[in-house]
Amino acid sequence: MNAAQLAFFRARLLVMREEVLDREIDAKERLVERENFADPADRATAEENHWLDLRLRERESRLLSKIDGALQLIRTGEYGYCQKTGEPIGIPRLLARPTATVCVDVKDQSEKIETHFRDN
Repeated sequence: MNAAQLAFFRARLLVMREEVLDREIDAKERLVERENFADPADRATAEENHWLDLRLRERESRLLSKIDGALQLIRTGEYGYCQKTGEPIGIPRLLARPTATVCVDVKDQSEKIETHFRDN
C-alpha cells in the first residue's frame, strides 16, 4: 500500500473514531438521564431505551478498539495485510471495512467453521 492510500485510510479511520466518540457521548448522556414514569408503558419504554443504549455503548467500545488497532497498524506499517497469511487484504475490502485485519479468504473460512460448529 502506498503512502497516499495509507493517508486516505488513516483519515477515514480518524473520522470514524470521532463519529464513534460522538455517539458514545450521546449514549452516556441518555444513560445518565433517569426519569421516573408513573405509567408502566412509559417506564417499560424507558427501560428498553436504557438497555439499547447499554448495547450501543458496548458495540461502540469494541469498534473504537478496532479503529485504534487499525491506526496502530498504520503506524507500524502493517495495515492492509492479513494477520493470518501476510497477504494484502485488498482495497475493496478495506473500503467496506477499514478495520479489517484478515483477507476475505481467511474471513470466509472462519465463518464457515463457525457456521459448521453452530449448526452441529
